[in-house]
Amino acid sequence: MSLRVLLADDHTLYLEAIKATLERSGFEVVGLAYDGQDAINECRHLQPDVAVLDASMPHTNGIEAAREIARDCPNTKTVILAERTDRYVLESLQAGAKGYLLKSDTGAELARGIHLVCKGEIYVTRSVRDILQGYQEGIQNTQSLGVQERRVLCLIAEGKRTEEIAGILDISYQTVRSHRKHIMDKLDVRDTASLVRYSIICGLLEA
Repeated sequence: MSLRVLLADDHTLYLEAIKATLERSGFEVVGLAYDGQDAINECRHLQPDVAVLDASMPHTNGIEAAREIARDCPNTKTVILAERTDRYVLESLQAGAKGYLLKSDTGAELARGIHLVCKGEIYVTRSVRDILQGYQEGIQNTQSLGVQERRVLCLIAEGKRTEEIAGILDISYQTVRSHRKHIMDKLDVRDTASLVRYSIICGLLEA
């Protein structure tokens, strides 16, 4: 059965080109949207497997749309397409996007990314990984984390809340909080937002 894809971009010619490329690759393009709010509405109605969103659409951009889609359509994965490598990547992943590619990437790479995010993976194009490498200060500190602490860090990267992590790892809420504090001390971060950014970068670079 073909994967059902919704495409959103405010440039009609580009949108039609992606549609043709994906259809040749065996995807079923079930809808087209021309701004972020339109994409959100179409996802609610069509419930596609994947929504491919331009990062910089008017009214509601692709990153804001990805956040809304993750909340309202949990079975729809989102992939962000951007002009630049570093401007939006961390914000996109924190918003719940599972893929991040550049508009200069090939149709084959986009197709591969869509397949991988549908399997539950996070996919970023190689050039984006190279940019993330530039954020890698202190990455070796993860080697000081215990096995359980690394599991907690990975779950934080996935956006899990403390009570969810406790249930997944079958440990107490207080134990998760203790692990979180130890992780923050070892990685020398002082707020949850920094910890989430750090955990996302670690997860991507070690994937």
